Amino acid sequence: MCSNRFLAWFFVFIASFVYQFQPKAQSSAEILQSLQKLNTLGSVLYIAAHPDDENTRMLSYLANERKLRTGYLSITRGDGGQNLIGKEQGELLGLIRTQELLAARRKDGAEQFFTRANDFGYSKNPEETIKFWNRDSTLADMVWVIRQFKPDVIINRFPTTGEGGHGHHTASAILAIEAFEAAANPAMFPEQLKYTEVWQAKRLFWNTFNFGGNNTTAPDQLKIDVGLFNPLIGKSYGEISSESRSMHKSQGFGTARQRGELTEYFKQLKGDSVKTDIFEGIEQSWKRISKSEAVQKTLNELLQKFDAARPAASVPALVILYKQIEAIKETDTLNAYWKKHKLSETEALIIACSGLWLEAAAADYSAVPGDSVSVTAQIINRSSVPVTLQRVSFLGKKDTATQQNLKTNELNSFKQTQRIASTLSFSNPYWLNEKHSIGRYAVDNILLTGVPENKSSLGVAFDVEVQGLKLQIYRGLTFKATDPVKGEVYRPFELLPPATVNLSEKVFVFNGSGSKTVQLRIKANTKAVKGTLLLDAGEGWKVEIKNPSFALKEKGEEAIIEVILSEEKDTKDSYIKASLKIENNVYNKSIQRIEYDHIPYQFILSDAEARLINIDLKKTGTRIGYIPGAGDEVVACLKQLGYEVTELTDEMLTKSDLSEYHAIVSGIRAYNTNERLQLQYSRLMDYVKNGGNLIAQYNTNNRIGPLLAKMAPYPFTISRDRVTNETAPVKFLRPQHPVLNQPNIITEKDFDGWVQERGIYFATDADPNFTSILSVNDPNDKPSEGSLI
Repeated sequence: MCSNRFLAWFFVFIASFVYQFQPKAQSSAEILQSLQKLNTLGSVLYIAAHPDDENTRMLSYLANERKLRTGYLSITRGDGGQNLIGKEQGELLGLIRTQELLAARRKDGAEQFFTRANDFGYSKNPEETIKFWNRDSTLADMVWVIRQFKPDVIINRFPTTGEGGHGHHTASAILAIEAFEAAANPAMFPEQLKYTEVWQAKRLFWNTFNFGGNNTTAPDQLKIDVGLFNPLIGKSYGEISSESRSMHKSQGFGTARQRGELTEYFKQLKGDSVKTDIFEGIEQSWKRISKSEAVQKTLNELLQKFDAARPAASVPALVILYKQIEAIKETDTLNAYWKKHKLSETEALIIACSGLWLEAAAADYSAVPGDSVSVTAQIINRSSVPVTLQRVSFLGKKDTATQQNLKTNELNSFKQTQRIASTLSFSNPYWLNEKHSIGRYAVDNILLTGVPENKSSLGVAFDVEVQGLKLQIYRGLTFKATDPVKGEVYRPFELLPPATVNLSEKVFVFNGSGSKTVQLRIKANTKAVKGTLLLDAGEGWKVEIKNPSFALKEKGEEAIIEVILSEEKDTKDSYIKASLKIENNVYNKSIQRIEYDHIPYQFILSDAEARLINIDLKKTGTRIGYIPGAGDEVVACLKQLGYEVTELTDEMLTKSDLSEYHAIVSGIRAYNTNERLQLQYSRLMDYVKNGGNLIAQYNTNNRIGPLLAKMAPYPFTISRDRVTNETAPVKFLRPQHPVLNQPNIITEKDFDGWVQERGIYFATDADPNFTSILSVNDPNDKPSEGSLI
């Protein structure tokens, strides 16, 4: 039983760090909403494949109207999706979408979970998906989350029969049905039972839908109106839902607020049958916990007497309630589960009603393990409730501060400089610490299963006594500053290597040039860093470092070291790997940072390396004008090939002489994201008429952006077709066409090593003046001939 108690605490502990670095006090209305939720003992888990798949209307309704503990299990973190707001792809995009999901949950009130499955891009069938994800490991993760979260009801977003389109969608539904049964079977994943217990949810539903041309709803299905208005929140669940869904900004899912009746439909898949409601017959009051009559009585009185103008008046009763819940005996799984969860909720209410505000802020945003850091801990009691501060523990080390009563509205500050243990790991998203396969993150720690993000490894513990109840309140370490535009801003505290090293490009292309000068940027993350740059480029590549030594006096100082890379004849493609020898240790991490206003500040530490590619490339023309799109690395690639690239602004497109460019290229999704680009149609077509070479990269055909914008001299449409098999043969429809032969001969080998989809958003219904060059298709699908026209 001890290990299970630990794990229940572990999940509450993890959840408490979500966005912890930006403290938020609850209003009286929010406190009353939480009190009402304290009176509900029920849970529901929603399951789908990706960030943005969740039905935020349902989550908002379940969490705030039904007052249920509501969770969303996203099988993946969305690494394989599109990015409308920047250049990040792959792991960086997955990190953005993880944080967008957490931002959405802060809006709708649900909790967030993941598995170790990786979004490897669009899949047309669940068989391919489950193969890449690894059925056993993904199913095990889902079973773990169910056993930990203990939902009364599980809801699938998608069906098992394919109407959801994406193979990931269908696979999520298939695995959810299997997990519903497996979570209750002790023979399935018995290694988990060292930490948790089997759990049988009461029933499983599919939340049917009417979108994308598929209406899967039916009059005989269960129905719920989720469009109700919540006066405590001041919004309908349709309005909350739109705010939640609009956090998926990288996917372009900004949504209008919905008001009025909104009906959701449900088809039952498993469990005891019901007729009127998906929670029919499930006890959701304190009656489901044995010997909880005193708790129910106290809570009823709290709700009746709550004074919105004086929330602190509820503290004495909340303290009594806490002790009554604490006294409940853990006679079975359900008692233990709800006891832990409701103690956590009650503690949060005591803090909120007491007007307590606590914070732990470092003097700098980062440090190196072994360094000393100055930390300021602050606490204020903004009510008349008697609160005694007994101890403040900095970074796990107990303070000997004298016990003191906190005077009303008096800010108390405590400052200490503590040495950070040299054994602590560097900050990094835990699922990205190890290199992973195409379909699964390499995470072996079972206790991290389902956890959305890292917990804070450093912080301050405040031991307080509130009307005789002793509590320890933890605040993760943050850094805050005042921005002249944004005001007070927070960012997570970082533990970094003594120095990081970033190569100037992700790929270095050699075109028979013999050698190339490469820059490496070394940045100190602490004072007095000196060492030596080490490089390994593989067989056949020569590396000449002009001066490998570096000495950086101040934190944040940078050094740029130039390296000459030379290729030998017939040198094979390779990687250049950089590392730093500092004292007797070697560090090989680069750092990539992500900063958007709608999510917390993020970064990734990854191996400092770049690809080396040797190709025989002929060029005609040197000057390229590039029209930026949603964000891509094409400009850098063109420069690597030796072209002079000018990024064209709207003003330059309007006023400059376009004939000076040997080619003009529009960036990926440029016509989706740049509304003014359609105003340049005549200018660009004049450029084409005068012999210019205009190349348009792919754009999407969906609700984002000016979909009807003209891109070419003759009409065509953009389809939603995809070829998902990255090894699908590419057939040359017109092998003698100049585009395949001048100035370079393109062969089928040039399509080797493709990643993710083979093709997407193909042109269709093209005017006869266009010529289709390539044909490609997935097995058993009709050929798509619009990848290049």
